[in-house]
Amino acid sequence: MTDFITRFAPSPTGHLHLGHAFSALTVFAAAQKAGGRFLLRIEDIDTIRCKPEFEEAIFEDLDWLGLEWEAPVRRQSEHFDAYRAGLERLKAMGVVYRCFKTRKEILEDIGRAPHHPGEGPEGVIYPGPAEPLSADAEAEKIAAGEPYAWRLSMAAVQQRLGDLSRLTFEETGEGPNGETGICAIQPDLIGDAILARKDIGTSYHLAVTLDDATQNISHVIRGQDLFFATTMHRILQALLDLPAAVYRHHDLLTGADGARFAKRDKAQTLRSLREAGAEAADIRQQLGFDW
Repeated sequence: MTDFITRFAPSPTGHLHLGHAFSALTVFAAAQKAGGRFLLRIEDIDTIRCKPEFEEAIFEDLDWLGLEWEAPVRRQSEHFDAYRAGLERLKAMGVVYRCFKTRKEILEDIGRAPHHPGEGPEGVIYPGPAEPLSADAEAEKIAAGEPYAWRLSMAAVQQRLGDLSRLTFEETGEGPNGETGICAIQPDLIGDAILARKDIGTSYHLAVTLDDATQNISHVIRGQDLFFATTMHRILQALLDLPAAVYRHHDLLTGADGARFAKRDKAQTLRSLREAGAEAADIRQQLGFDW
């Protein structure tokens, strides 16, 4: 049994573009070279934006590119119970809390603070409330049906795990600032990040960490835009006693204007290119995969 297991995990919120093709081919080629396993996972916790027709298109596009994957395909929308169970474990540890503040309120709080962390890779860094909400105030807000998110308390995490500088990960690619080799996590760049929302019950960070452990993913290969998310994933792995994968963050494919490809750019979707007469071999060669 191979010890190299990796995955390509798109979200069915639109058609795959050339950037997705580059990532999928990078992951697939790594699995082939290692004699390992290539898994396809559908990350569809956003049940509003994710559509069955886009999922079907993912299968069609990847098959057209020449990729093969194992069945059955894991769909996140079928595993909300597992994510809720993971969140319950974190609640029992006392490392998460309900946050009722809106983005506007958080920005106002930060604006009033004499010192604040500023912006991180995922936007404004929320350092947490100055004072925790009282149990009575929290119960009142819950009874009133106010929306909230479950945030990871970095203060509580540090109390539980101790010195977070001991948490590292192996980077076999390169981060956006040249990070490679054994990299220390950077908790100061994430603050009290959201782990779940009241209406969804999970988040990308929680779901992907639990999925990777469940599927025994040994090598996570993804774009550099997700390099800093590894900090959150390593923290969750440590809290939940999950194994750490080896990471490889690859360059992001850009167009002639230097901008990253996006699903809204219909001209660069694999479906549009195929309909215009493109051949899969030509696309693979264009992206640097000559097979």
